[in-house]
Amino acid sequence: MSVAAPYKHYADRGALLAALVLRGYRAQAARFAAAYVAFAAQERALFQVTFAAGLDKSAYPDLAEAGDAVMAVLSAPAARLTCRPRDLVLDVAAAAHGVAVFLLEGVLADDAGAAADRAADTARAIIARRREGGVASDA
Repeated sequence: MSVAAPYKHYADRGALLAALVLRGYRAQAARFAAAYVAFAAQERALFQVTFAAGLDKSAYPDLAEAGDAVMAVLSAPAARLTCRPRDLVLDVAAAAHGVAVFLLEGVLADDAGAAADRAADTARAIIARRREGGVASDA
C-alpha cells in the first residue's frame, strides 16, 4: 500500500484521523458499559488514536455526536446513583482511563483482567464515597 493510498478516500490527514476517532467513539459506546479497560487492551490502536491523535475534534461535528453517545451510555446508570451523573461519569472515567493508559504503557504489572478489576474497584470506591456524602458536588 502506498503512502498516498488513504488520501484516495480521505481529503487529508485530519479527515482520516477523524474517521478513526469516530470509529473509536462508536466502538466505545457499544462496549463501554462492559469494560473500559478491556476495550483499551483489546483495541489498543483505536483507543490511542481516539484520545491522542492531536486532532482538533471541533472541526468534525460527527465526533461531537459520537462523544455524546458515549456519555449517554455512561450517564444512564450514573443518573440512578446521583443527582450529578456527569460528575460521577467524569470521575469514574478518569480513573478508568488512567488505569487503561498505565496498562498500555507498561506502568502496571497487571494483565488486562487484573487492570479491569483495579478500575472496577476504583469505580466502586468512587461511587461508595458519593453515597456516603463525601463529595460536595452531589450535596
